[in-house]
Amino acid sequence: MEKHSNGRQIPFAPTETADLYPESDGKPMAETDLHIQWIIWLRQVLEGYFRQTPDVYLSGNIMMYDIEGPLRTAVSPDILVSFGIGKKARRTYKVWEEGKPPDFVMEFSSKRSYQNDLEGKVAHYAEMGIPEYFLYDVDRRYLPTPLMGFRLVEDAYIEVDPDDDGGLYSEILNLNFHLLDDGIGVYAPDEGVWLQSPADAAIVRAEHAETRAEQAETRAELEAEARQKAEEEILRLQEEITRLKSS
Repeated sequence: MEKHSNGRQIPFAPTETADLYPESDGKPMAETDLHIQWIIWLRQVLEGYFRQTPDVYLSGNIMMYDIEGPLRTAVSPDILVSFGIGKKARRTYKVWEEGKPPDFVMEFSSKRSYQNDLEGKVAHYAEMGIPEYFLYDVDRRYLPTPLMGFRLVEDAYIEVDPDDDGGLYSEILNLNFHLLDDGIGVYAPDEGVWLQSPADAAIVRAEHAETRAEQAETRAELEAEARQKAEEEILRLQEEITRLKSS
């Protein structure tokens, strides 16, 4: 999991805020319910995947400030992942206090945001030194392709080419992002599994429980049918013995 070092590592960072660094930009978390649904889904998936990694911080929709002082710029990525800074809850992400920018950010593009996602944020995140920047067009109408990725090479982003199976590989996360019919999927190549949110896992468990219940019911019916046939056969044999004795 620890594939790189993106700046110096410190265990925790102070979270004091001031008027210069507000904790909210006053904007909604996302443009539509569908955007919120997929942002929450991916955050839960990544939280589950990195649960046993002690130094990874994962967040989203948190105000992130690039430099200290009045010339700072602020942006609020939909998803951010930062290694080596601890899981401590934060109210804002100040790069100079954390000692590094995030290692991975992802934006869920919309009609309102896609141009800035493809232009302004590409330049801004590259200037900040964020190693990977991914985008997903929930509506599949605005980005050149619904799923895009950029990797920092010599202070500039180059677009990540899809794998043979169409997935986009994140070197930072060691995960493959895929377009599915109804959204996106995340595949962990080392484990050989598709990652699930808690809701996904609950649905699978419920389906397995239902399948087991149906199988148990089928076995019970077959056993009852077998007992009935055995009882009928015993009765037939008893009747045959009785008939033979009386003949």
